[in-house]
Amino acid sequence: MRLNYIYNFSYVSNENESYFTYSMYNNTVISRFVMDVGGQIQQLTWLESTKDWFLFWSQPKTQCEVYAYCGAFGSCNTKSQPFCHCPRGFNPKSKGDWDSEVFSGGCVRAKNLQCGNSSAVNGKSDRFFPSYYMTLPANPQIVAAGSAQECESTCLTNCSCTAYAFDGGQCSAWSGDLLNMQQAADGTDGKSIYIRLAASEFSSSKNNKGIVLGGVLGSVVIVSLVALVLLIFLKRRKTVKMGKAVEGSLMAFGYRDLQGATKNFSEKLGGGGFGSVFKGVLPDSSVIAVKKLDSISQGEKQFRSEVSTIGTIQHVNLVRLRGFCSEGNKKLLVYDYMPNGSLDSLLFSEKNSKVLDWKTRYSIALGIARGLNYLHEKCRDCIIHCDIKPENILLDAQFCPKVADFGLAKLVGRDFSRVLTTMRGTRGYLAPEWISGVAITAKADVYSYGMMIFEVVSGRRNSEQSEDGKVKFFPSNVASQINQEDGDSLSLLDHRLEGVADLEELTRICKVACWCIQDEETQRPSMGQIVQILEGVVNVNQPPIPRSLRVFDCQENIVFFTESSSSQSSQPQSHTSTASTQSKSTTSNTSPRS
Repeated sequence: MRLNYIYNFSYVSNENESYFTYSMYNNTVISRFVMDVGGQIQQLTWLESTKDWFLFWSQPKTQCEVYAYCGAFGSCNTKSQPFCHCPRGFNPKSKGDWDSEVFSGGCVRAKNLQCGNSSAVNGKSDRFFPSYYMTLPANPQIVAAGSAQECESTCLTNCSCTAYAFDGGQCSAWSGDLLNMQQAADGTDGKSIYIRLAASEFSSSKNNKGIVLGGVLGSVVIVSLVALVLLIFLKRRKTVKMGKAVEGSLMAFGYRDLQGATKNFSEKLGGGGFGSVFKGVLPDSSVIAVKKLDSISQGEKQFRSEVSTIGTIQHVNLVRLRGFCSEGNKKLLVYDYMPNGSLDSLLFSEKNSKVLDWKTRYSIALGIARGLNYLHEKCRDCIIHCDIKPENILLDAQFCPKVADFGLAKLVGRDFSRVLTTMRGTRGYLAPEWISGVAITAKADVYSYGMMIFEVVSGRRNSEQSEDGKVKFFPSNVASQINQEDGDSLSLLDHRLEGVADLEELTRICKVACWCIQDEETQRPSMGQIVQILEGVVNVNQPPIPRSLRVFDCQENIVFFTESSSSQSSQPQSHTSTASTQSKSTTSNTSPRS
């Protein structure tokens, strides 16, 4: 727990015992601590207003972190649905259990091994099939072997050896069931494990060797010719420097180079409080987006230090920073270009022929949550975005969402990190605590995310003025519908989708959005919990209607907060950096999960 502000925790660990105790600062609050059947420990609190239990805290955060969650020979991947799968040569031990998402039975071999079996007399022997980018199973045996071939041979001659791995000059072998296999979270930082399979799992390759060899040689020749042509073309075409590599993959560009790449900043893609964005093309033909920053006062050393920090933050749902330029007062950032533009251009334009279907919208909402969860919980310092809105969500060619401008809170106005009175963000998405002037935590992003999700569902701005002059506030409508037993969730959907949506997903995401905009930040879920809910790992309880929405219902033409009553202007207010230095103020999480 980052802060003992509700529970008084005490942890004791010595050579004889390890335990913890906790008590409530407020004796009127009811709490319980349980071990869930999925392997998680959970802290739940009773909320009298809704007569239900709410998850306050849990560990591990993801199911794949639960030991042997997928059973024997099962492999867990946090980025797949379901999380568990059987490797090649294996099938679920109980298909019925797996269909019910009970994976503890694990996987069994599809075909028996040859080792120690009379069927091996035909000259066939077991072989090994590699699985890459894996977190290796538990309890390996270290075997003396000087090479990968020797390691394989040692395992092959031992009938009880089911898998081996050779890494860093060390041979590891496993006997019996393989437990706790996991796909590496980022897809790169993992090791290779070779799992023993029956020879019959592999097709004979003798007849195919000639064809394969010829195909490989032909491919090499073609690739070489293409590479030669491209090299000649790029040498002739190269008029703009690619930039100098600094701090890993980041490139330091000259101002004139970016001026040439953007054709003197002629094609403007958009703009906001931090500056304007222009389209450009690098010598390698890759398309980029160049942001010219305004109001930058840092010196050269500090700016480069900030940029280096942002450059190390990489996630599939965050816009990748490719490089920067810093020459005097000219400060520019170079990003990957997103061909489908920003989310607002696809949501709010009736003229746009690209209408996002429900599956794409749900996937976008989940991707944004994963990106924010990475910023809040997976970075070395908690980074609070402070300006989540459709304009800051970009979409690549496959409509994968990328959270943009997440690092600018660190770049712009660093000295404001200790000043909490200056508001930063966009009206319509600001959490109530911005108004009260208290320390901002990651829950401010959660509130903004919820307000944005309402717009993803409806395809229009949350606040609209009707013909009779009254203000219609969409979140109020959502809260009303989902709290009725006969509520019509499909009526909340963008009319352009003509009612085509998964009703369960629609109801789930509406409940999540209502939880996100709770008045008390302690009642809002964390982004990690939102990811779990949207992935369908856990259920979501019925959310209470926030006091602010009840006020709005009573006064239909008076909006409950100043930031919600605006016309959803995309112009941000004054900038305040709350990244990293505010992470210590982040409170513990209350979740709407059951």
